[in-house]
Amino acid sequence: MRRITCVKGEKWNCILFNKGGTAGLASSLTVTIFFYFGGGVCMKYTALKGTKDVLPGESHLWQSLEYNIRFLTSLYGFREIRTPVIEHTELFLRGVGDTTDIVQKETYTFDDRGGRSITLKPEGTGGAVRAFVEAGLFNEPQPTKMYYLNCPVFRYEKPQAGRLREHHQFGVEVFGSASPYTDAEVISLALALFQTLGLEGLVVHINSIGCPNCRPEYQKKLKEYFAPHIKEMCKDCQSRFDRNPLRLLDCKNPHDQELAAGAPSLEECLCEECKAHFEGLKELLTAAGVDYVVDHNLVRGLDYYTKTAFEIQYAPLGAQSAVCGGGRYDGLIEEIGGPATPGIGFAMGMERVLLAIESQNLLPQFDNSIDVFVVCPGSANFTLAFKEAIALRREGLKVEFDFLGRSMKAQMKQANRLAAKYVLILGEDEVARGCAVLRNMSTSEQTEIPIQDITSILKTEVQSHE
Repeated sequence: MRRITCVKGEKWNCILFNKGGTAGLASSLTVTIFFYFGGGVCMKYTALKGTKDVLPGESHLWQSLEYNIRFLTSLYGFREIRTPVIEHTELFLRGVGDTTDIVQKETYTFDDRGGRSITLKPEGTGGAVRAFVEAGLFNEPQPTKMYYLNCPVFRYEKPQAGRLREHHQFGVEVFGSASPYTDAEVISLALALFQTLGLEGLVVHINSIGCPNCRPEYQKKLKEYFAPHIKEMCKDCQSRFDRNPLRLLDCKNPHDQELAAGAPSLEECLCEECKAHFEGLKELLTAAGVDYVVDHNLVRGLDYYTKTAFEIQYAPLGAQSAVCGGGRYDGLIEEIGGPATPGIGFAMGMERVLLAIESQNLLPQFDNSIDVFVVCPGSANFTLAFKEAIALRREGLKVEFDFLGRSMKAQMKQANRLAAKYVLILGEDEVARGCAVLRNMSTSEQTEIPIQDITSILKTEVQSHE
């Protein structure tokens, strides 16, 4: 028996059991902790750091966001894809890139019982691309337009507002089109969602990060620019200097950001194809009425991007102002074993989107009221109350009744808490006469109705109430 102190300073008795059930000190992997309160046993668990429950009182916010997403994506011709939470680690090494912070520092990776390296997916694009190749969707007429919604992703990073170690993404992917029209459509879709939600003050940042043909020249210029300063830059930048100098522009260290502000512009090194693509994108965004800022230091944090990179930023969120990010990845499908196929997409963290709309007091209101509460003062009529509740629900009414056998007064209080429009009272005397009492909670009017007509009468009353 060991004594431990809880967070609030209370003394709890604790017994540690090993896997076989023997009391004593066990390894951290097999420990079971029993907390004793006054002779009783209670297991004390909390959510893992960086994870969060969505409680019943919050779920309607997610449902509202999901509804708006499904509606908008249907307007743009996207269809949903759902991919597994786990993937082979190699998919992200080859796809996301082994120089990224995600792969180097943040993935949840483990060996399964078959000795295979498995990773909880840290982003949605890799799985979507793998599915596109594995299912042979490239053989179908292109482009292929898909979205994923409420997709859990896992990154071992410091939890922050709107960004947990397990968070959820909405993202879109378009395969099979290299046209800047596709880029403009994807950006327009993301912006349309925020506008539908009522968000204001959003800024679209765009850049072109070139292609394998023109990027090497720019990387050479970057290394020449940063070389005299690299020893005074952060450790991440020092490690990126040789492997991926483009990422030096993406550093969040304030000192390094100041240096990056004076770096050469990639736009000066773009090949003719990339220049034409970027100019086309800007022209199309203007035509669509989308205001944008050309941000030459915007490179995004993933290795697979080519040509277009973009973010939608919302300043009130502070340092982590990006609510959506994406770009073009024309070489990714080929990299993981598919035919050469262009692609573009974006992802947004749903928690961060909800945080943004909360900051502007735009959270949707949800009607938690019910249509009918069935009051049953005595246990003798519980079966009848249950039967009538089920029958009313089959007619599309929202119905609750008391399972706990509380007093009539307590049941009426519960009906008020649930904002019931009507109360159906199945009292012993009334039931004996083949009747029930129907109470309109907004007017307090009560009438007796035949039991056999309960469903039809209540259906009519609720419809007229609406």
